[in-house]
This record gives sequence, C-alpha cells and structure tokens, in this order.
Amino acid sequence: MPIISKISAQKKPGRYNIFLDGKYAFSVSEQTVAKFVLLKGRKLTDEKITEIKHYDDGARATDLAARYLNYQPRTIFEILQYLKKHHISDGSANDAVEELKKMGYLDDHKYVQLFIKNDLRVGTDGSRSLQRKLTQKGVDPEISQVELENVADEDWVSVGQRVLKSMAHKVGKLSERELKRKMKTKLLTHGFDSNVSDMIIEAMDLHADEDEQMEALKKQGIKAYKRFRRFDDRKRKSKIRNYLFTHGFSSSEINAFLDGDIIPLDELSEY
Repeated sequence: MPIISKISAQKKPGRYNIFLDGKYAFSVSEQTVAKFVLLKGRKLTDEKITEIKHYDDGARATDLAARYLNYQPRTIFEILQYLKKHHISDGSANDAVEELKKMGYLDDHKYVQLFIKNDLRVGTDGSRSLQRKLTQKGVDPEISQVELENVADEDWVSVGQRVLKSMAHKVGKLSERELKRKMKTKLLTHGFDSNVSDMIIEAMDLHADEDEQMEALKKQGIKAYKRFRRFDDRKRKSKIRNYLFTHGFSSSEINAFLDGDIIPLDELSEY
C-alpha cells in the first residue's frame, strides 16, 4: 500500500504535490488536503487515491467555473466549454455545473431574462436576432422562445428606434415610402418581425410635410436626370419615371416633376 512520503507546495498558491513512496504521484488543492487529512506517512489504498483525485477534479472544476462566472453571467454550455478547454473531465464538469445550479449561480432561464432585459435597455437586436445569439450560446431554443414571448410588442419600439436613429435625418431627402421601406429592411436584418417593424416605424412619426416631400422629389429627380441625361428626351423621361417610381413617389408627383412644375425642365441641365 503506497505511503505519502512528501507533500510540497507548488508555486501556484493553494496547490500541493503529493509524493508516494518517494515519487511524485499527483497534485491536489489545499481544500483536498484538509478534507482527506493528507499527511506525511499516511497509507493510501488505490481506491482512496481514486476518490481523492475525483474529489479534487470536481473541486477544481467548481472553482474554475465560479471564477469564470465572476466576470459576467454565463450559460451552462459556456461553462462546460470553458472547463473543457482547461482539460476538466466531462464527469467533473457536469458535477461542477450541478453544484453551481444548486447554489443558484447557474440558470439558463435567468440568463435569458437578463440577456433580453439588457437588449431592451440598451441593445439593438430584435427577437429573432436574440433567439439566434442565445442558441449560439448553447441555450435551449424552447427556453429562449418562452422568455421572448413574454415581451410585449410595444417593448421593442425603443430598441427599434435605436436601430433607426441614424436614418431619421433622411426625412426630406427620400420619399416617405422609400424611407419607410429602407427602415423596414434594416429592422428585419436586426431580427425584428414584420408587424413589430411596422409598429416601430409608425412610432417614428416620419410623415413628411408637403415641403419636405417636394424637396425629396426635387433631390431624387435631379439625381435621375443626371443619370439619364445622355438619352433622348422620350427615353430619358421614361427612365426618370421608373427611377422615381421605384424610389417611392406617386404618379402625380412624378408627373409634376416631368411637367416642370418642381423645377423648370430647361433649368435641369444647370444642376
């Protein structure tokens, strides 16, 4: 039966090397030394050595995970991946996770709630984007879905307005219809669903007054003229009409531009 012949402290605080019969055998934490009363001269069976190593692995895993959680909240999956990178066995990692769950330090439901709350306060992600990010963090999609369904549609308005903040200055530069279309496209790419996107845009109060709409028509009409000025008059007008239509202007507005009511046609070449 092996006998502890020496116990020496490592350079790393709180870790000790255990020597059996004059040879290095394994290392343990100070906690493990105390729990198993590891002293020089003590005899250890193979079974006891296995028990000591298993306990120490579990204690090290829990300590590593707890310190990782100190920086910021984590999902269960993130903890398991972190422990795997530190060469912790699956068994010890799972034991550490269960211990931290019992202590209330690890809970994917609470993690999702906090993740959503932070986005509603300062973020720019819609529900679909949050669902995707949480899935990447290893959260069960059903957990995310349940928590996201508890968020009222109205609560997403301020989030969406943060996304669209940089586009508000385009009122009067684009037609109201085109501006709304561009805004909706941006919201969809940020993970907002169609109905919520419409609600957010409506809350922006983007209704341009007549002067702003005419200014936008003038700006886009000049741009179209410059683009198609090389064509003959008939073809140029056709292309300008299509251009303005695709940019959200109504037929009456387009006709007003082509009839010279917005800018006299003989002055377009001056721009």
